[in-house]
Parts: sequence; structure tokens; C-alpha cells
Amino acid sequence: MNTKNKFVVSLLMAVAVSACTHDFPEQAEPTLGEVDFTKMVSVGNSLTAGFMDGALYTDGQNNSFPSIIAQQAATLSGGAFTQPSVNSANGCFNPAGGCTQGRLILRNPASPAPAPTTGDNGAAFAAFTAIPKNQLNNWGVPGVTIQTAQAAALGGPASANPLFSPYYARIASAPGTSTLMGDAAASMQNGGTFFTFWLGNNDVLGYATNGAAVLNLQGNPGPPLTAQGTFQAAFNAALTTMLNANQNAKGAVANVPNVTSIPFFTTVPVNPVNLPAANAAALNAGFSGYNTTLDVLKGAPFNLPAAEMDSRKITFATGPGNRIVLNDETARDLGPFWDQLQGAGAISSGQRAALEPYRRARQAIITNAATSTVGDLVVLPAATFIGTLVGGDQQLINGVTVPLADNWVVTPSEQTEIQASIDGFNQTISTAVNAQAARLVLVDTNKALRDVRAGLISINGSAFTASITPPFGAFSLDGVHPNPRGSAFIANEFIKAINAKWGASIPLCNPNNFRGNALPIP
Repeated sequence: MNTKNKFVVSLLMAVAVSACTHDFPEQAEPTLGEVDFTKMVSVGNSLTAGFMDGALYTDGQNNSFPSIIAQQAATLSGGAFTQPSVNSANGCFNPAGGCTQGRLILRNPASPAPAPTTGDNGAAFAAFTAIPKNQLNNWGVPGVTIQTAQAAALGGPASANPLFSPYYARIASAPGTSTLMGDAAASMQNGGTFFTFWLGNNDVLGYATNGAAVLNLQGNPGPPLTAQGTFQAAFNAALTTMLNANQNAKGAVANVPNVTSIPFFTTVPVNPVNLPAANAAALNAGFSGYNTTLDVLKGAPFNLPAAEMDSRKITFATGPGNRIVLNDETARDLGPFWDQLQGAGAISSGQRAALEPYRRARQAIITNAATSTVGDLVVLPAATFIGTLVGGDQQLINGVTVPLADNWVVTPSEQTEIQASIDGFNQTISTAVNAQAARLVLVDTNKALRDVRAGLISINGSAFTASITPPFGAFSLDGVHPNPRGSAFIANEFIKAINAKWGASIPLCNPNNFRGNALPIP
């Protein structure tokens, strides 16, 4: 079957309809209330660092949410906010590949998906020596988890060290000996008066972005979900470290957003395959034998549930909207049943061999709110993978005749597992904040970003969407991290919580004054 130029994989980037508006009224009597912003110290992961578009680069750092908070507080005599600038326009998109690629941009018409720029060849990882480390304000480190934030191995050595982070090594006070939490606490001890704390996202995010798979796309072990007990102990220890660094300082602590609502999981549809009539007919003919075996398994002696077998059938139709084919690791393994059919002479050895790739196969499930159906989520990198050929073979089409591996899809059962972890982590965070209610305030970023995903937010009449689509998308082109406009929205969520808790009137910024994603360039 000739499929060249026949399978069209499209990104559906819908602009959500605005439902409520955030206004930014003038503050009649500006005041910091009961908080002191002489020196704010921020500790966290990539969200705190200003990581955007798949890289840490200068403009992203300048638009990190804590930097924006500090800018707003500075209007009320808040102190300066020093960040460890990488001094790089593009940063590093592929650390393992030598940083030959930099931040993502949209290109047109070459590809509907984001593409990397030219990288800085590792310059972004040069040791930061501009000022003593305890004078730094931003201790955001991409990729850090609640445990690795307290591990000396995070800073090195790099060789044979799975915890090593070049992002932390460049700013560590003593690489290989110091810890991220220890360094952040040292900054607090050196005149710190307020802190932001946002850790825990990566304790679930890495697992989710890897398709909740045991192995990553390179065949190496994927990051696991952090166990609830481990998270609780590590989170409480990290937060206590910051509280003890200055017994008079106050802090704002953010919880973990629902990671499966970000564009990384919602940009690529589960039904992107567009088929001419001849191709649809050829595919249906090719899968007819597979579908027939499913009907056979409904009857004696197997008696497998009819609804289950019907849900595993693979069919295609002329035109757009065809669902991808995937392997669901939680699905019943049909291999042993096919072996029995072969043993009974119902199918030949050749037919049995042809069925082997589909032991756990099914077509993707489409989310349907009306029927409360939870669908599959396809990860953003699949945009350039679905429809490609295996070894140039016109018959082996990824996502069509070749089921997608677990790395590319988060199934409904995996989403349930992920959400359970997030709920548990957020309970730990809420309990920890409530235990120090006089000194801490909870910033419910989980709700804030859920509202964005639901299309409930607009900014002064302008749309604000959980997408990477210019000009209203709030997320950068990696589909995970907010762009500057999105970071400004997050900064406002912190400011509103701080104002309400301690009687401050730090002015909110206007996210519309911050850039979104640029339009595609040739």
C-alpha cells in the first residue's frame, strides 16, 4: 500500500472561549503589609528558573515568575532580585547532544510542530561566578525533584551519576558537596526576608511526559512516580530547611498542578489520521483477519467479554478523524489465545506471526465529556512521529499499522494513577503549610492552571489559553512551561495569595504586557 503523502497528522490548537476576566485595579494605598521583600529567595525547579521553549535562556530567565513578583514588589521598596543568567539567546535544547540545538520556535511551512534553533554549544552551563552564591535570589533548577533538591550528587560529579544536573552544577556553592536546599537556605541566612517554594512537580511530571512508561524512548528506565511516604518526608524536610534559615521570614508555597492538562498532553489529537478512500479500504482489509480473531475469542471455549473484544477492533474510514493505533500495556494479552487458535489449526503459523505486534493493541479512546469518557493523551513529540515509516517500509506506518509504544500515550488508567499521586502530594503540601499558618501561605496553582485549561480565564478581555498557539497561548513551545505571559499570570497568583494573607497591596502585573509565543517564521 503506497501511503506517501497520504497520512496527514495535524495539530488541533483551539483557542478557548473566555469566560471570566481578571482586572487589575489601581491600589489606593500600596503597602507591603506584614511582609518584608528586602530579599526574596526562590527555590524550585524549571518553573522557578524561567525554563521555557525547551531550554534555559536569558529572556526566559528574565521572565521567570519570581522575577516578575520581585519587579512588582520593587514598586513598594522591595529589594533587587539577582538571577544566575546563562547569557545565552537560545540556550541548550539537547544537553546530551552537546547543546548544538537551542530553544524551540515555530517554523512554517516546514513543520507544524516546534523546531529547535541553533544552540550555544554548552556555553549556558559555564560556572556562574558573577557574585557569591549566597547573594543569589533564584535557586530554580530544571528537573529537580523533592529528593534530588537535597542530594549532594545533584552537583556532580557528572560521570556515572544519574542525579547529576548541569543546571545545578553551574550555580552550586560546592559542586558535589553542597545541595540545592542548602544553598537556598544559605541565601536566606544572608539577609533573606521572604521566600517562594515550588517543588514537587517533577516528582510526577517526568513519569507523565514519558508516557507513564517503564522505559523511555531510548530504551532506558523512565523516571518513576515518587512514593507518597517518600514525598511527605522529603517535602517536610526541605520546607523546614527554608523556615529554619530565618525564623522571622515568611514564605509562599505552591502546590502541584494537574500535569496532564498542559499542552504537552493536549496538543496532538488522538484522531489525526486523514485517509483517502483507497488507503482506508486497504487498511480495513489488512486488519480484517485480526478483527475476525476477536470475534472468535468471544465464543467457546474462550468466552472473552464481547464488549472488550469489540473495543479492541481496528477500523478506518475515508477522510480525517481516524484514531491512532497503540499498544496498551494494561490491555489483555491476546497472544496466548492466538497460540491456542494456531494449535487448534484455526490459524496458520504465518497468520499467528502477523498478529504478534497487536497482542495489546487497540485504537485510541476519544474523550467525551457528555458520556464521561476519559480518553487517551498523546505526548507532544508524537506530532512528528505519527505517520512516519519504519525503515522506509510503506506498509509499516507508526501509529497506523505499527502500534505506538507506551512512551507516546498516557492511557486513562495511567491518568488515574498520576492524578492519585498529585492529590496525595497536594495533601502533604497543604498540611505542611497549615502547620505553619502564621508564616506560610498556600498558592493554589493547581486550581489556577485548571481554570486556564477549562477556558475560564481571560486577561483584560484577551483570551488566555492552555495552548502553545500564538498569540493567546499561555505555554511556551515545549508544551510544559509557561511562556512570559503565562509566567506573569502565575506571578499574579502568588501576589494575590500574599496580599490576602498579610494585608499587602503589591500591584498585580498585566500579563498582556508580556510576550506570548511568536508567530511561525519561514
